[in-house]
Amino acid sequence: MDRLFIQAKPIIHRLKEAGYEAYYVGGAVRDYILKREIHDIDIATSATPMEVKSIFSSTVDVGIEHGTILVIHEGRGYEVTTFRAEARYVDFRRPESVSFIRSLKDDLRRRDFTINAMAMDEEGIIKDPFNGREAIEKRCIKTVGSATERFGEDALRLMRAIRFVSQLGFKLDSRTEEALIQQAPLLQNIAIERILLEMEKLLKGKKVKRALKIARKSKLNHYWPAIFNQDYIIDQLIEMPIEELTLMERWLLALYLEKAEEPQKQLKKWKMPTKEIKKLQRALSFLTWRMKNKWTNVQLYRAGKEIAGMVEKVVCVLQDKSPHLVTAIIYEQFAEFPITDRSQLAITGTDVLKWTQKAPGAWISQLLNQLEEEILNQRIPNEREMIRGWVKAWENPSSNKYSKH
Repeated sequence: MDRLFIQAKPIIHRLKEAGYEAYYVGGAVRDYILKREIHDIDIATSATPMEVKSIFSSTVDVGIEHGTILVIHEGRGYEVTTFRAEARYVDFRRPESVSFIRSLKDDLRRRDFTINAMAMDEEGIIKDPFNGREAIEKRCIKTVGSATERFGEDALRLMRAIRFVSQLGFKLDSRTEEALIQQAPLLQNIAIERILLEMEKLLKGKKVKRALKIARKSKLNHYWPAIFNQDYIIDQLIEMPIEELTLMERWLLALYLEKAEEPQKQLKKWKMPTKEIKKLQRALSFLTWRMKNKWTNVQLYRAGKEIAGMVEKVVCVLQDKSPHLVTAIIYEQFAEFPITDRSQLAITGTDVLKWTQKAPGAWISQLLNQLEEEILNQRIPNEREMIRGWVKAWENPSSNKYSKH
């Protein structure tokens, strides 16, 4: 049994000693069967939230209205949720109300897919009333009960279905796929932030092309906010060797294919964090330049190791080449540079002001930019006294070999 299950065992024991049922549930059980890395342990129990709180001394009410209590054990938090049944869904995302029950089977019945509707006791015995293990063996994503009802209850499950296709390399059960095609418009009711979380997991998956094909076929992508909602983008992506690209590189490639005049606006439609938007904008600028030019030392330096690596991998994919090892080559070039960022200069802007006795201004940045180029092109060494002489010469271009232009 995985160490994370073992670490959580005392919680199961305490609940059982108090007379309640308790099981590991959800993705951890699925991943245990699949021999995938387990990240979080969730526990389901017949004990009500108040009964859970009475058993454990350290708890946090993280979602008590939905039956979830965070139990702190040896410095780690575990979500313990009461078996529950759900009333009708009113917003295609959450039930109108939940009621606490004592039946494990009825609790598992409300879950999305059979692969996620299994439980395991502390001895490793699997409870599988909806044949999730069989679905795993068949490598199949199948809803618990009616697919139309499950997607109608929570439209985010439309994204989760194809996300699992990408992550696990499974296929959709035929009835599940039929319902996904019919219910695709329901995705309009889901917050963009939630769609983005699923989209990024989908884009990170090893079978991302398979998932994108389903999104295209079902027209689910038409309800995404930007970029991937264009069929021609998906059509191109699934023909390219994108398997070795990272999440951000896949976003970058899609942005380039779209040729949007204002990529920032497109990414903002996805409610992407500002830091990531700026990074992708910068990478797109260098990618557009790189598709028409070969790297120079200066451009490589300006891009920086990370952005240059991203760009070069995407260039390979656009040229139908494998990006395997290309970042290593870029990194080797960086290793030969006398400096890899401005902080490595032997002088600072303060030194320049002191030597020139001039007022601060934009000219300092211009000078440092030119200095970096001189050092990168090995026209002067990165040594303080040599640079001091170069600065003095830069001040008087008419009387020496250095020029400001």
